[in-house]
Parts: sequence; C-alpha cells; structure tokens
Amino acid sequence: MNRKLLILALFLFAISGLMLHYRIHPFFVTSKINPAEKVFSLTYFWASLLPLIDTVLVTLLFMSRKTAVYAYLLNGLIVIYGTVLMSHFSINYFMVAKIPPSEWILKSTLPDIGIAFGDFFVGKVIYDSYMEIA
Repeated sequence: MNRKLLILALFLFAISGLMLHYRIHPFFVTSKINPAEKVFSLTYFWASLLPLIDTVLVTLLFMSRKTAVYAYLLNGLIVIYGTVLMSHFSINYFMVAKIPPSEWILKSTLPDIGIAFGDFFVGKVIYDSYMEIA
C-alpha cells in the first residue's frame, strides 16, 4: 500500500470540498453599499473553516504516525459536523424555497456529503496503515 498516494487522495478530496464550498459560500462578497467593492464576510468564512482545516491540518497530521490518531479523530469530527450542518441547511432551504420532494435528492447537499465521507474513508485507510506497523 502506498501511503503517500492515499495522503494525496485525501488532500484532493479535501481541497475539492473546499473549492466547492467556497463556490457556494465565498467569503469575499460584493458590498451592499458599493457594488464595485468586495468585502470580507465573517459568516461565510466560518462556513468555510471546516473544509479549510480538513485541507491543511488533517492532511499535515496524517503525514506522521505519531499524529495520525489526531488526524483520524479530527477528520471524523469534521465529517460528522459537516453532514449535520449540510443536511440541516439543505432541509431548511427546501422548506423555505418550497422545493417539491421529487427534486430534493438532486438539489440537496448529498453529493457534498458523499465527498466528505469519501475523505473520511481514505483517512481511515491511512490510519489503519499506520496501525499495521505497530
């Protein structure tokens, strides 16, 4: 098993999730006062913080056997929080926008949740690869 390729796959899942998230919640938004100006949105920044932590910190922590357990734990927590938050906001959006149930799956955050779980499962394989050596 090539751990470096798995860490690369983990990073690609995380950076892809971050880019998708930033496309939906850009934290530099058009100013309401001056439409020609971009301003920093703290609310959208907080929304992008978990994918950013996943991309940078989890990837770095998985590079060492000593810190792999923390990476695995943090990765799992991010997936749990991400799943709950994305599901909540999807369901809330469906209720407010009155989206018919027949369109819920395609207009939901289910593909984003799938990316998060793919990231988690790659992290599990990396963690298991470190534990085989012990």
